Amino acid sequence: MSKSAPRTAVVKSIEDVTPNMRRIVFGGDDLADFPAGREGGYIKLIFPEAPRANPDRPVMRTYSVRAHDVEAGEISVDFAMHDDTGGIAIEWAAAANPGDAVPIGGPGTVKMAPPDADWYLIAADMTGLPAAMCNLEMLPGDAKGFAVLEITSEEDRQGISVPPDFDIQWVVNAEPHVSKTVLLKAVKALDWLEGEPFVWTACEFDTMRELRSYYRVEKSVDRRSIYLSSYWRAGRTEDQHKVDKSQDAKNN
Repeated sequence: MSKSAPRTAVVKSIEDVTPNMRRIVFGGDDLADFPAGREGGYIKLIFPEAPRANPDRPVMRTYSVRAHDVEAGEISVDFAMHDDTGGIAIEWAAAANPGDAVPIGGPGTVKMAPPDADWYLIAADMTGLPAAMCNLEMLPGDAKGFAVLEITSEEDRQGISVPPDFDIQWVVNAEPHVSKTVLLKAVKALDWLEGEPFVWTACEFDTMRELRSYYRVEKSVDRRSIYLSSYWRAGRTEDQHKVDKSQDAKNN
């Protein structure tokens, strides 16, 4: 299979990990050679039959690889199910059954925190939580720092092992499409540690921009020590969000 050719991913199992996070395990012949080491990277779910704004480009939605069982030839993808806009990927995940198939593109680039920072700050909302948890699982044993993870309800907490000097803070935002300040306020309330941090953040677009200013201006974090990405924007479709991201990238 060529690098750019879509793979057919077949649903093997479905599990509601928490009330608002659905895990779908994909397998099938096309995933037998899925590249190893791409946990936390992205794939594109492709919906060829969906109405499209661009007739030359099918509708695609971006999701992180939560886990990869190389031996079984299976990847796990977690879907945050709080999407009030009824997005096509959420609708598909809600109705999916074992045996269903969907084309996928990728995998894309993996953006993990480096192993040698003085300390770490990892921040994410529910959409960024799968990639954030991949980051946490890959931290060196002597890592120290904070993870601030926004979830939709207390029941959306997930168990994860972190180094002894690492602190996880779960913050609840029951209406992420309405309130954009919960994650922002929690990050700003942290007492920063000594040394140079590496900051990894994935969340809603407007929250991301506020945190970017906070990291760069108020905390003077070197741009090379920051990974920032918006995974969605309240009130905008993914295609509209891509336009917003592109324009923002040109200006920053």
